[in-house]
Amino acid sequence: MAQKAIREADGKVMMARLLKDYTGGKYKIQNRFISVGPETDFKKLPNKHTWLQKEKLVVKPDQLIKRRGKSKLLLLNTDWKEAVKWIKARMNKPITVGNVTGILDHFIVEPFIPHDEKDEYYVAVTAEREGDTILFHHEGGINVGDVDAKAVKLFVPIGETPTAQEIEKKLLGKVPKERKALIAEFIEGLFKYYADLNFSYLEINPFIVDGKEVIPLDLAAKLDDTADFVSGSKWGAIEFPAPFGRMRTREEAYIDELDSKTGASLKLTILNPEGRVWTMVAGGGASVIYADTITDLGFMEEMANYGEYSGDPNEEFTYLYARTILDLMTRKKNPKGKFLLIGGGIANFTDVANTFRGIIRALREYKKKLQDNKVKIFVRRGGPNYKEGLKNMGALGDELGVPIEVYGPETHMTRIVSMALEGGK
Repeated sequence: MAQKAIREADGKVMMARLLKDYTGGKYKIQNRFISVGPETDFKKLPNKHTWLQKEKLVVKPDQLIKRRGKSKLLLLNTDWKEAVKWIKARMNKPITVGNVTGILDHFIVEPFIPHDEKDEYYVAVTAEREGDTILFHHEGGINVGDVDAKAVKLFVPIGETPTAQEIEKKLLGKVPKERKALIAEFIEGLFKYYADLNFSYLEINPFIVDGKEVIPLDLAAKLDDTADFVSGSKWGAIEFPAPFGRMRTREEAYIDELDSKTGASLKLTILNPEGRVWTMVAGGGASVIYADTITDLGFMEEMANYGEYSGDPNEEFTYLYARTILDLMTRKKNPKGKFLLIGGGIANFTDVANTFRGIIRALREYKKKLQDNKVKIFVRRGGPNYKEGLKNMGALGDELGVPIEVYGPETHMTRIVSMALEGGK
């Protein structure tokens, strides 16, 4: 699973559009959430969204920043004129939150909902290995504190959906009686929504109860982006922004562009461009396992990149992906040399020989630089045509004058990590 955070505005717009489908139409959220970025034309927005000039508003940065209220990054109970002034004063300006400094460039604008703090509640659903956990606290909001310690929890095994009755009994003990059924049915629908749309994390803090309405005031969410082929059409125009304070590199942006042009999956995050341990991993799950193994062996600081290629990318896309990693890897030499781990599980439908042809093209192109950087390559793969792929990869070592060790499915997936890194310090 590749968990990727989304903007609050995207999450709320999607909830306004779809939550009703999972609650029998009972819970409807008005789609009055505006995303504002560097290119936004402020003059046109009120014509398109007339409520902007009729209601009091809330404005806040929408860049995966936690605890915006405590960081004084909220403008509450304001009008459109002041909202625009507040945003423009901060747009494209640096700000430090905690120990992270970044540039503010995206904001969310929505109606201000007057309410009493006693009407604020907390709910979240998080993915676990064997299922999902619902967390609820009857005192939500900015001062909720350590939710993991304070919240009531309900574990839901894979494939199951809790009923409103079960939710009411196990989670809502401290909720006023007249609100229990309303909140329980809301959480039941919210869980169905979360599970069907392949969220990996969904937090609403707080949501409020206003009569018979449940209104989410603040939202944070992550999607399993490997489920794009299943749920992407429902998600709509969802953006996966970089974490606050982290600027996307030119190479990461290039791989994102490639990814958008193929039905396969190509992902790349640069962790340490001067690191000695580079990976070219097939599959989102495998990439997590390889990263964990590298860390367990004490090489976390040397881990240069994180990412994956999967979904049977063709030779050309695999070549372009591999070339990007090799270019990054060979820019600066390290006297200790470097390692390239080309791995993955046993593929179901990816043509291993075909993807390896793309990787081999890139390796040939970087022959001299690989030699100069003292690169050692370790390969482990299984799946359709893996024997042909491994044979071609093994023969390449002699051709390039670069050490290449190849292993098939008889070798544990991450064994090549320890083979490469033992004694590597």
